[in-house]
Amino acid sequence: MPNLNIAVLGPHGYAKNIGKSGTESDITFINLKKGEDTVTIIEPTRYPDRLAPLYYAVAMSDSALLVIDSITPMLGEMVIMLDVMGITSGLIVLQNYLDKSQIAPLIRGTVLEGYDFVEDDPILLRERFLSMAADITYPVPTPETGFVMIDHAFNVKGIGTVVLGSVEKGTIHQHDMVTVLPGGMTCQIRSIQKHDEDAKEAYQTDRVGLALKNMPAEDLERGMVLTTDSSIQVTSEVRGTAKVVRFWPEPLREGLVVHIGLWTQFVNGKITAVENDADWHTCSVVIELEKEIAYLPGEKAVMHYLDGGKLRIVGSVMLE
Repeated sequence: MPNLNIAVLGPHGYAKNIGKSGTESDITFINLKKGEDTVTIIEPTRYPDRLAPLYYAVAMSDSALLVIDSITPMLGEMVIMLDVMGITSGLIVLQNYLDKSQIAPLIRGTVLEGYDFVEDDPILLRERFLSMAADITYPVPTPETGFVMIDHAFNVKGIGTVVLGSVEKGTIHQHDMVTVLPGGMTCQIRSIQKHDEDAKEAYQTDRVGLALKNMPAEDLERGMVLTTDSSIQVTSEVRGTAKVVRFWPEPLREGLVVHIGLWTQFVNGKITAVENDADWHTCSVVIELEKEIAYLPGEKAVMHYLDGGKLRIVGSVMLE
């Protein structure tokens, strides 16, 4: 069965009452399993001090649970991130006697208008998550090539290099020779685990642990991609059509320093060219990056401005 990846956004540690704690860093993973149904919950541990964990949690997810305990700029930022990333499947929990009528104006015109309001009950949420996992299916047909976006890499005694990540598209198999991008190194997938169980292959949406052969852990980092898909490209310059969020105060300009988020990549860059349409909320941009990223043409990246105060999400860019 497919794995449900769900971002839980709200009070820190909320999801620990729903599942079993897993890897913890600036993002925390909580695992949930019942029979063949599996759920990976992702919480942005270091948010709001850092914006990147919020981006990572949403980028790795197909659905979301938004837990609202107060109306703050942080709530607005979470709503904007979910909307920009197009997370159309989700749930909302209200705390501290907040009412739907107080939240409705904040989510009007966003993907969150389609979210269900649910009770603040970890047991009911656990069952709801498992039910959502049971209802999803793998994309058909599943291509024989695929790629994994890495979020953690480390050395395990007696095993060697292990990476944790998610299958973004396609299929990966045990013993596949994969290319590491950016960088172009190659290695072999020695073994695959999904929720601590060995597997011969993994598919889109699966959360995986991969043991790699002939690849030192110190050569890997979050954001790198393991791929058998030759269509993935590498670039240090992003070009495409930008959609600026409606709350952004002014047109984009040359020289603006932004961070580009794509898959589990979060890279510093500078806008070097802007061509505005009649409405400056839609424009063509060129962004020079501090380092290379892997991408597929047609993918949507997110622009962040870390010095933006209460609004640090600029919008999105459809990559050419």
